[in-house]
Amino acid sequence: MTHDHLRWGLLGAGGIAGVFAQNLLAEGFTVQAVAARDGAKAQAFADRFGIATAHEGYEALVADPEVDAVYVNTTHNFHAEHALLAIEAGKPVLVEKAFTVTAAEARRVAEAARAAGVFVLEAMWTRFLPSTDFVRQRIADGSLGEVRAVITDHSQKLNPDAQGRLFNPELAGGALLDLGVYNVSFALDLLGRPSDIVARGSLTDTGVDAEVSMMLTHGAARCDGYTTMLSAGPSRGAVIGTEGYLELEGAFYNWTTVRRYTGRRDLVETFEPQRTSRGMHFQALEFERCVREGLAESPRLTLDDSIAVMQVLDELRRQVGAVLPQDQENR
Repeated sequence: MTHDHLRWGLLGAGGIAGVFAQNLLAEGFTVQAVAARDGAKAQAFADRFGIATAHEGYEALVADPEVDAVYVNTTHNFHAEHALLAIEAGKPVLVEKAFTVTAAEARRVAEAARAAGVFVLEAMWTRFLPSTDFVRQRIADGSLGEVRAVITDHSQKLNPDAQGRLFNPELAGGALLDLGVYNVSFALDLLGRPSDIVARGSLTDTGVDAEVSMMLTHGAARCDGYTTMLSAGPSRGAVIGTEGYLELEGAFYNWTTVRRYTGRRDLVETFEPQRTSRGMHFQALEFERCVREGLAESPRLTLDDSIAVMQVLDELRRQVGAVLPQDQENR
């Protein structure tokens, strides 16, 4: 290819697609096309961001020879279906988090990607941020001693419309798939898969999870996480070790400030983000690197890693009593 970046096609033209497009364009990436079920919506989106091609229907996007990479950003209930559509077309695909609705769906996507030899990555942008790199480095170099706990809060007051997407089981609503996925993915990134999961929470009148407190056990370490879509909170994070600790400013999952303290609570180091944009482009950089190098999966976030996150989310939802249609299909 003669151009610097892959040519991205956005499968979906909703709010997160706008954030992604704006971020990529600000960082010099190429956004080639966008698709929506409604052609007028796709065209309006293309006009807004100066995108060359607007498609009516998703099949047209994945078949577009000018599109090198597909970004799936439809509602959660369609992630698996649309990822499989791109895989069938032979297009590498970045799938917005949560990767799917259930672990069973995630396995189907992974199996299809591996069978077809198509690169697939979950768009969990936190894993690729410089601030997260800093956290990993300080764990790896022993600055914190033995990690004993990861504590995260992800609290947002989201649209309370009982008829909206977040409250609708058919659209895979609930706090966990929108917000709690960050708590879970962050914990598994730093501590590995949990051996034990405990959850308590409450449901909306429509039966989706409204707020969830979770405790994950990872050997000698624990992850305490809280997520809610009913109220705003600081959304801070902490990583606590035997020799020191890290504080992540809100939002912990963002390209944020991280401070390192000794066991005596002395501030010894601060990571300050040098923001040029929101930071969603770091996942795109990793995606493009892997595709160019012909990697089957990203070593930073493998398909098995994404499946593991979905397994934890499945169990959290089960324990708080939230049941989505996909849960019933997989029982």
